[in-house]
Amino acid sequence: MLPDMPRAELLTYTGSTTEPADFDAFWTETLDESRSAASGVTVEPVETGLQTVELYDLTFPGYLGQPVRAWLRLPAHREGRLPAVVQYVGYGGGRGHQVENLLWSSAGFAHVLMDTRGQGSGWSVGLTPDPHDGHPQIPGVMTRGIEDPATYYYRRLFTDAVRAVDAARTLDAVDPDRVAVVGGSQGGGTALAVAGLVSDLSGLVADVPFLCDFPRAIRQADTDPYREVARYLATHRDRTDQVQRTLAYFDGVSFARRALANARFSVALMDEICPPSTVYAAYNSYRGPKEITEWEFNGHEGGGPQADHDAVRALQRLLRA
Repeated sequence: MLPDMPRAELLTYTGSTTEPADFDAFWTETLDESRSAASGVTVEPVETGLQTVELYDLTFPGYLGQPVRAWLRLPAHREGRLPAVVQYVGYGGGRGHQVENLLWSSAGFAHVLMDTRGQGSGWSVGLTPDPHDGHPQIPGVMTRGIEDPATYYYRRLFTDAVRAVDAARTLDAVDPDRVAVVGGSQGGGTALAVAGLVSDLSGLVADVPFLCDFPRAIRQADTDPYREVARYLATHRDRTDQVQRTLAYFDGVSFARRALANARFSVALMDEICPPSTVYAAYNSYRGPKEITEWEFNGHEGGGPQADHDAVRALQRLLRA
């Protein structure tokens, strides 16, 4: 399998997204509205039998103050406030089991793993519902509320993700000046959106990020989740302009143009789910310091454990964990 675009073009491609004139106003209003509706952050200890990691059930106010669940994991042996990693998960997943995902806390970070509203049944468990929008949609969340930016699913998810950073910064164990966001696939696209919406993050890791360069992605990718949008438009033939207008408010390329955090991207050149050109569109548009790793012979799994190891070492250096 060859890349969807010659490599020389990948290195300069910046996407086909037309950014709405009110992009910043839309997100400022969205976040202000949700922050003004905020309720408290709760942290409840959970007994796991683990000796090196402490686990807490974290609930924080997300979109419009709605409660969102997360796991907070802390090294059992620690001194002072810790650098924090806020992590977002891939499509269909939730925060998972209590004893999963021990990497970041084992490496010395305070680790907040956010649940994903309305998902958490595809491959890992979640507990946060999405009580919005009953209009017709293709199964999955890609077309949930897609005909209006105000009702689109990712308005709520990206707001939850920003509020997870806000919540992490209130925790006694966390140094609020040393916070990074990480994720792969949908989690990578979400982390990129947060980096574009929160100007003072320390770091970003976006592995094979989803939700970038929508105009190309929904035409180039022949698999779900992007294919959900194409199937929707195959039925709703008169809605193409309306749907593309909505997606423009949630495109990772536009968030990349605003993001300043020190960033690590990765791209898999045999990725059938997130075409390499869409990842490069975000990377080439990224405003802050950045680097990218290519996995030439990998699909959407990207670098797997090697990518995780590299990200840990990079954030340890960056945040001096």
